[in-house]
Amino acid sequence: MTRRETPRCAAATLGMAACLAVPLQTQAQPQAWPAKPVRLLVGFSAGGPTDVVARAFADHAARALGQPFIVDNKPGANTILAAEAVAAAPADGYTLLLGATNHTMIPALYSQRVKFDAVRSFAPVCSLAVSPTVLVVGPSMPVKSLGEFLRTVKSEPGKRTYATPGAGSSGHFASAQFTRLTGTSMNHIPYKGAAQATADLLGGQVDSSFATLGSVLGQVQSGKLRALAVASPKRSALLPEVPTFEEEGVKGYTADAWYGLLAPARTPPEVLATLRRIATEFVGTPATQEKLRSLGMEGRNTCGEAFGAQLTSEVRLYGDLARSLDLKAE
Repeated sequence: MTRRETPRCAAATLGMAACLAVPLQTQAQPQAWPAKPVRLLVGFSAGGPTDVVARAFADHAARALGQPFIVDNKPGANTILAAEAVAAAPADGYTLLLGATNHTMIPALYSQRVKFDAVRSFAPVCSLAVSPTVLVVGPSMPVKSLGEFLRTVKSEPGKRTYATPGAGSSGHFASAQFTRLTGTSMNHIPYKGAAQATADLLGGQVDSSFATLGSVLGQVQSGKLRALAVASPKRSALLPEVPTFEEEGVKGYTADAWYGLLAPARTPPEVLATLRRIATEFVGTPATQEKLRSLGMEGRNTCGEAFGAQLTSEVRLYGDLARSLDLKAE
């Protein structure tokens, strides 16, 4: 090799090295998400409304993305166990939380007892559905109207019972707010999920429940439970004969519950973007809308920063409510 040829050969050698480096760089790129099954935690037992929404979303996401979305029920401690597990999980999109309204109530009740922040420990993806709260009574309390219910409860202060999916749940807050507005006194019976609470209500072990419509719609439509009032600004299209609390004289009483998707904080933006797209597609699907309506819910998306702002606002609201009602976890 002559001295004159050396730069040319060197350039060729560098070019070859660069070409050889391309496949190595390509191999080092991370795999597109999801490349393996995704775990979707639910803080309630199977069969309740949160679980139903989770399984419907998991089925849609699995078909859309080509990987299983596995629903993992982890009930207990008012969904704290499930939320803690997701907050502590790697922020890679493979562990998610299907949460509900009570998620933003936890700080007001367990501020010194949880290992996560209800807002900062999570990346908000999207809400998926909302459901109004409805007052229902079982066979142990055969009243036919909210007025008759109030007369019965007031005549037996501290004796009648109400079931909720857990201490500090949305049902607990809704019930406590109701007793405060109406000047009534009832005993709180907390359960580890809506399904168990409804079962004991049907069996006559408890008298009433301020339940999400999605958790009791079937029993109301079959006549096994009686709905006395709906805690929404207007009547439900699924129960048009049931008045609102406002119509029955309990002014300013509303309590809608949301169900939504959360990821660990610092989850990659591209993963969150994919999840938001899938969540929006899920809610917009006619089959989803029909399914949610049959469960007493309405499909509704609030995503990203807007969902995060909603969570922050609710944490503040429920904190103020808990202090004013002296409401604590039992």
